[in-house]
Amino acid sequence: MKQKIESHKEMKATDVVDLYIELGKMGIEIWIDGGWAVDALLGKQTRSHEDLDIAIEHKNIPRLRKYLESQGFIEIERDEEKKWDIVLGDDNGHEIDVHGFSFDDNGHIIKESHWAGYEEESLSGSGIINRIKVRCASFEQLLKTHDGTKRKLKEKDYKDMDALRMKFEKL
Repeated sequence: MKQKIESHKEMKATDVVDLYIELGKMGIEIWIDGGWAVDALLGKQTRSHEDLDIAIEHKNIPRLRKYLESQGFIEIERDEEKKWDIVLGDDNGHEIDVHGFSFDDNGHIIKESHWAGYEEESLSGSGIINRIKVRCASFEQLLKTHDGTKRKLKEKDYKDMDALRMKFEKL
C-alpha cells in the first residue's frame, strides 16, 4: 500500500553508509546514485540530501524491500510518475529512491526499453562517503542524467555538476 509521508526529509552520511554496509552483509549489492553519488565521487559531503538514490539488480529488490519494511519503511507516493522507480520512506524522514536494473549472462547491464537508465559503464564509479568506499554511478552517468532533457534541473543540480566537472574534466 502506498502512503504519502510528510516530514522533514534528510538522509545523512551515516544513514547511507549504515544501509550500504548492512545490505552488503546480506549479500545485496547497491550502487549509490543521485546527489550522494556526486558527493561520493567528490570524496566529501557538499550539501544536505533529502533522499538516497540507489541502483540495485531487479532480482534483489524483493529482499531489499523486505529488509527496509522490517526497519519501518513503506512505499510512498511521489509527485512525479516514474514506473521504473520504487520509493520507500519511514517516519524519521528517510527516503530511498530505488532504481532497478539487470545484468545479462555475461555481466553486462541490460539497457531498459522503458527508460534511459543504466548502460554499460554507468555504474563503474567508486567514491567515499563518511570514510567508507562505495560503488556508485560514474561521472559520465551523472552528467547524462543531469543534462536537463529528462527533468527540470534545480540549482543544487547545477552546483553538483559544476563541482564534478571541476574535479574530473581538468584531468
